[in-house]
Amino acid sequence: METLRTIKYNTQTALKMDKIAQKLGRPNRLVFAQMVDYFFRSKKDPLDINDELLKNTLLRQHKDYIGFIKTQENDLLIPIKREVDRMTGNQRDINNILKELEKRSGTLVNGQGELLSAGKNYSSKLSNTDEILKNILVKLSTREHLKKQFHYILGTYIKSRDAFSIMTSAKEKEELIRITKSQIDFL
Repeated sequence: METLRTIKYNTQTALKMDKIAQKLGRPNRLVFAQMVDYFFRSKKDPLDINDELLKNTLLRQHKDYIGFIKTQENDLLIPIKREVDRMTGNQRDINNILKELEKRSGTLVNGQGELLSAGKNYSSKLSNTDEILKNILVKLSTREHLKKQFHYILGTYIKSRDAFSIMTSAKEKEELIRITKSQIDFL
């Protein structure tokens, strides 16, 4: 049989002991025996508030939170960051393409303006060339007309000269030359 010993403690400690036993659902004597056993095995000083079990529980919970955060980081945050980086890169590429298009459209507008100006110049030159060709055509036509008139005058002169005889006076010959020259001058 077991020898029982008694420990005397104040009412405050008794109330605390009753609350612990009630909470654990064990009799006071069993709770007391377990407390003694706990301190004996863990070699802890009851005055030491830093409970190793509490530390371990907090560390375990802390590790659980860190594990949860790392899982979220691997499952959500890293893929989201990759996608955001990819989208940012694509947006940068699109912006560069738009800037290049803007530059090229400006160049195209300038080129169109130059082309339009060159077209107007060309049109003006064609118009001038057309006028020059008309003038050349008129001059050629006039030249042909002059040739015909000259041939007529020459033919008239030759006929008139052939009609002269030895008896024709020098005055008549001079008159024919003068009339022929004046007709040529009218051309």
